[in-house]
Amino acid sequence: MIDVGIIGGSGYTGGELLRLLANHPEVDVRLVTSRKLSGKPVSLVHPHLKGIYSLNFEALSAKEAAERCDFVFTGVPHGTAMDWVPDLLDAGARVIDLSSDYRLPVEVFERTYDMKHRAPRDSVFGLPELHPEVAGARLIGNPGCYPTGAILAVAPLAHAGLVERVVFDSKSGISGAGIEPSATSHYPNMSENVIPYKITSHRHVPEMKQELGLLSPGIEVNFTPHVIPAVRGILTTAHVFAKEGAAESLQDKEAVARIYSSFYKEAPFIRLADGAPRLGAVRGSNFCDISFEAERESDRIVVVSAIDNLVKGASGQAIQNMNLMAGLDQRTGLWFPGMLP
Repeated sequence: MIDVGIIGGSGYTGGELLRLLANHPEVDVRLVTSRKLSGKPVSLVHPHLKGIYSLNFEALSAKEAAERCDFVFTGVPHGTAMDWVPDLLDAGARVIDLSSDYRLPVEVFERTYDMKHRAPRDSVFGLPELHPEVAGARLIGNPGCYPTGAILAVAPLAHAGLVERVVFDSKSGISGAGIEPSATSHYPNMSENVIPYKITSHRHVPEMKQELGLLSPGIEVNFTPHVIPAVRGILTTAHVFAKEGAAESLQDKEAVARIYSSFYKEAPFIRLADGAPRLGAVRGSNFCDISFEAERESDRIVVVSAIDNLVKGASGQAIQNMNLMAGLDQRTGLWFPGMLP
């Protein structure tokens, strides 16, 4: 069995890790930390886990946590994970960080988050469909939820050298904002509404540029997020504009389907949808559903992806990475359908 710990387990990603790991056949969850809830049962803040776990939250040092665990998930806010990760690594644990602290090169992180990185470490960007080197990593920077849906939607076309520019428009459920209430997540503000925010300056854009730029240097990336009155899910519409001379290639539906099928042939969680993807089809699951449609007599193809922001966009992807790092089939503990309706 793999002994696992969760640092910062009182939020949505911590609760989702616990839910998913409860039925993982190779995992024993040994500890969950929260300084402010130390000594209190996990089910106090995660009532859906009552009777599933008998764990209490603990207040531990990184060294104490690492001594009891093979793998540690860090679910603390950005700027805080860097206070934990080096000590966890030095004490022998392998780490999957769900914050933003280890997703980007140091200089990009500091510019994006306007803070000094206090503890740089070598890491792998944890999008396993693009980074097989996840398997040998000691530290994973788990991608953001928006970049996961966006990058996976366009990566095959970027890799094929067909894309000049992509404009991402994403709609997210309110759980993406975290467990603490805000003006955006307040019901009277959110109900029957769609709220764009950080319209041209979202902090996840550098991840999109980084990963798509590795596949196709010079690609232009623009992004606008919206919050919708739903709890879970991200639907991303990617307006993909072809490079000069490539528009005709994007008009061939069967050829584009072959590009996606070939690129994702070893990616069990990627599904090409029949028609537009539906959030209900991926809700609660680790799947990413993708479809596309070329605009006639145009250089634009529209690609749509759907993920659950808390699963493939966070905790499920973190477990997928852990599986690969541990030498397990990446589907272990994650191979189940979404919750429709």
